[in-house]
Amino acid sequence: MAKFIGSIEQHPARVSVAWYAATIAIGAVLLAQPVSFRDGQRPITALDAAFTATSATCVTGLTVRSTGQDFSWFGQVVILTLIQVGGIGIMTVTTYLTLRLGGRQGLRQRAVITETLGAGENVDVRWVLGRVLRLTLLLESVGTLVLFVRFLFDYRPGLALWHAFFHTVSAFCNAGFGLHDDSLIRYQGDWVVNLAVPLLIITGGLGFPVLIDISRHWHHRWRDCWDALLLHSKLMLAGSAVLLVFGAGMFLLLERDGVLREMSLPRRLLVAWFHSATCRTAGFNTIEVGQLTSAALFLSILLMAVGAGACSTAGGFKVSTLTVLVLRVWNSFLGRRQIHVVRRTIPEAAVARAIAAAGGFTALAVVALMTLLVMEPTDHPYAVTAGDFMDKAFEVVSALGTVGLSTGITPHLSAGGQMAIILLMFVGRLGPITAFIALSRGQRKQAIEYAHEEPLIG
Repeated sequence: MAKFIGSIEQHPARVSVAWYAATIAIGAVLLAQPVSFRDGQRPITALDAAFTATSATCVTGLTVRSTGQDFSWFGQVVILTLIQVGGIGIMTVTTYLTLRLGGRQGLRQRAVITETLGAGENVDVRWVLGRVLRLTLLLESVGTLVLFVRFLFDYRPGLALWHAFFHTVSAFCNAGFGLHDDSLIRYQGDWVVNLAVPLLIITGGLGFPVLIDISRHWHHRWRDCWDALLLHSKLMLAGSAVLLVFGAGMFLLLERDGVLREMSLPRRLLVAWFHSATCRTAGFNTIEVGQLTSAALFLSILLMAVGAGACSTAGGFKVSTLTVLVLRVWNSFLGRRQIHVVRRTIPEAAVARAIAAAGGFTALAVVALMTLLVMEPTDHPYAVTAGDFMDKAFEVVSALGTVGLSTGITPHLSAGGQMAIILLMFVGRLGPITAFIALSRGQRKQAIEYAHEEPLIG
């Protein structure tokens, strides 16, 4: 134990791993209690409780039991608490403990905090923590108020407030848990829900560094505000806008003769907009995902893999990572050795980290998909079960990207398959923090440096 505590003090980022694991364990124990499920419903097994607790803490949204039908009000409160703690609380608690354990902020602690919450080298971390909590409270309060007014037309005031608060927190934390078995399909044509929920998803997915940066300059004129933003904020805002428009446009095109065929133009636009936003690791849906065409499912997989912003409530390998990679490729085609964008130069070290992040995510997804295909075999040849591969690929990326969308196979996975998804959700949420742990160990000095020789690339 002394050795473990010493390791925590030396590598403070490991506090995050311990907190996530402990939170999941506590949540699983609470959800497995009889008070957590409704009378007359099938009891929650230990595996169901562990799966639900992991999905909530890792703000994923994949479910094996109905949140609204199987869980009691107490169970729903536990799930919502896990979502809020997993999305916001653990980052702030971890940073606070990092400061307390380390006493003075050393270089390692500062590096972890900088990457976790986006604090600059000369910024008071406690000020950043306070700003994160205030922004969260403000945005979730506004979202709850808007949805509460809308849900008053469907429920009595107390229930309307609970539905509004639950869906607001779930949307802002990019969790995707809903109190209806059909997610938000019943609100497919509702303008209030289809605008409020995606805006909460996008805001939570931008990341706290971007939100804090915007809050510093929002009172300026639009042009002055844009010029004053940090490069990361500009890349995130531009990249998110492009992906949202691209996703919605492609969805309209790919599903024009599919799920959108019988819909009016306004409803088509709402569905396409909502789906493009929710694929950014949110997990809500206003259409049956299992009814989409293979092309639309593959588009969704790509969007889910990218995810949203760094230091946010979302997963994926991040919009900023994709943006840097695209800029690197474009500049290589132009014969430029450096990346220049908006009067800034992106260092090669950042490009190397982007390649490592995207490559690591892809490699892990491939290994996980192969594992799931082996653990969940089918008794029929590929010609008969061609959709099985797409279903499992969708499930793997959804779990690893902490998205929560599914074609419907999640409750039908075997115990081994569910445990594999649990591990993917955990790794998907802790991916950046795991990298921080590796970085905090320090670099090993190499006594020998050999002659340079480049292999052929491309």
